[in-house]
Amino acid sequence: MIIIGEKINGSIPSVAKAIAEKNEEHIKKLAIAQAEAGATYIDVCASVEDEIEVETMKWLIDLVQSVTDTPIAVDSPNARTCVECMQYCKKPGLINSVSGEGDKMEVVFPVIADTKWEVVALLNGDTGIPKTAADRLKVFDDIMAKAKEYGIAPNRIHIDPLVEMLCTSDDGIAMVEEVMTSIKEQYPTIHITGAVSNISFNLPARKLVNQAFVVLAMKAGMDSAVLDPLNKDMLGMIYAAEACLGLDEMCMEYISAYREGLFGQKK
Repeated sequence: MIIIGEKINGSIPSVAKAIAEKNEEHIKKLAIAQAEAGATYIDVCASVEDEIEVETMKWLIDLVQSVTDTPIAVDSPNARTCVECMQYCKKPGLINSVSGEGDKMEVVFPVIADTKWEVVALLNGDTGIPKTAADRLKVFDDIMAKAKEYGIAPNRIHIDPLVEMLCTSDDGIAMVEEVMTSIKEQYPTIHITGAVSNISFNLPARKLVNQAFVVLAMKAGMDSAVLDPLNKDMLGMIYAAEACLGLDEMCMEYISAYREGLFGQKK
């Protein structure tokens, strides 16, 4: 599983406070902890006013890179901010994100075309979040056509099928599963990602719902996720699911992660 560590995000009150107070140590600790927990990328999202977003992102990126060499996921709803902040990253990372909305693909794809940067692509367009699997797959087709124009291989793309609240769904996650399986059938090397915690908004015992969703989503093809890498129960569930799905030969990754204390026990 490609783990995109979600802890450095200005929408989290404690992080917003650290950003406002320029608390460097708080940000550094979050970066170190996520890197040590095995995050593949460390997501950096400022969630501040547009006028100060780029300078805040640079400050955050510099702090993260001062304590770890884990690649950065540059996260902003503004595609131009993502592109501008690429220059502050010491190595190729992940753009989070583009979509079928407006000119986001036209802004990002030409810039990352001849690089090793990867990109998250959301299946929403100018009319918002599509309500059916068929409509989301139409957005997907548009994204892949545009990626092909710029020579961006499927294995550099992380498709977010748009994970929504379970409590407002009529069919559980059946529609999202349909989107995931269809995408993987068409492009076996593409990545499928999503913000795991979205599924459990407004529900009690959210961690249980999140864990159940991850297992079902992995069965449907999810191999990338935005989540809290410090949640050992979630990590244990992911390693166990990979072993059960035949993605971990002789359960070696599961055993190794357990011995390293990534889940199931204290170091």
